Amino acid sequence: MEGANQSVVSEFIFHGLCDSKELQKFLLLPFSALYLMTVLGNLFVVFLIITDSHLHSPMYFLLANLSFVDFCLSSVTTPKLITDFLKDNKTISFEGCMSQILCVHVFAGGEMVLLVSMAYDRYVAICKPLHYSSIMNRQKCIWLVLTSWIIGFVHATSQLAMILDLPFCGPRIVDSFFCDIPEVIKLACMDTHTLRLLINADSAVLATTCFILLLISYTYILVTVRLSSKDGASKALSTCTSHITVVVLFFGPCIFIYLWPPSITWVDKFLAVFYTVITPLLNPAIYTLRNKEIKNAIKRLIS
Repeated sequence: MEGANQSVVSEFIFHGLCDSKELQKFLLLPFSALYLMTVLGNLFVVFLIITDSHLHSPMYFLLANLSFVDFCLSSVTTPKLITDFLKDNKTISFEGCMSQILCVHVFAGGEMVLLVSMAYDRYVAICKPLHYSSIMNRQKCIWLVLTSWIIGFVHATSQLAMILDLPFCGPRIVDSFFCDIPEVIKLACMDTHTLRLLINADSAVLATTCFILLLISYTYILVTVRLSSKDGASKALSTCTSHITVVVLFFGPCIFIYLWPPSITWVDKFLAVFYTVITPLLNPAIYTLRNKEIKNAIKRLIS
């Protein structure tokens, strides 16, 4: 059925988080509050880093970009989720669904690379402190951020290209609250087993590469600091705890969703909520609450 994807199925219907209308109405306020805190928290971090000259360093430049990406990632899915709590018919157009897939993967893929860049920054700062300013110069920082956006866009485009021309000719109900690729391709009117493997492999290559680079960076940091001080292990953990926490929070759900063979609906939805709603909220909190310079910047702003 060539060209059937847009001519037969012009929109998809989200199943949402649950069937109960009462529960959906109850969830409206908590999710609205979470999204509001996500927007305010991440944009506040960006504003603080831009306006406070004490935070004009490579680490905070990368942190500001991470906060902006988190804001964008949450904004792709959460507003639609919130408004759908009030609707019986949770529809999204075919074009809107494809756009959502593209944006989610641009921001998620870009965030993976950005986390690697932040780990590299900490590696240079701790393992090569005398050369830090020359290595992490302005051009290098801009290049690292641009690279994260480019890789995120290439990753998203490759994912979208594999599903854009699939024949969607009948089922329209996506068993999620946004257009997640594993759920969307289940609706295709053809055998998608091979395609699923290719899509998972594509995501796995990016995620695994970034995860390995992160492990290498933090291993070097821990070894370097441990050898240079008796309290090395504790100091290294103190220095990198925020980064490692964010990495675990971000990569954990991704690994389960794309690499864990059994598909359990409520688990998939919980993990999807976690990395699109909860993680973007936690990231600014983790970095601000554990960072003395950020705390001092807030005090300067208030005073």
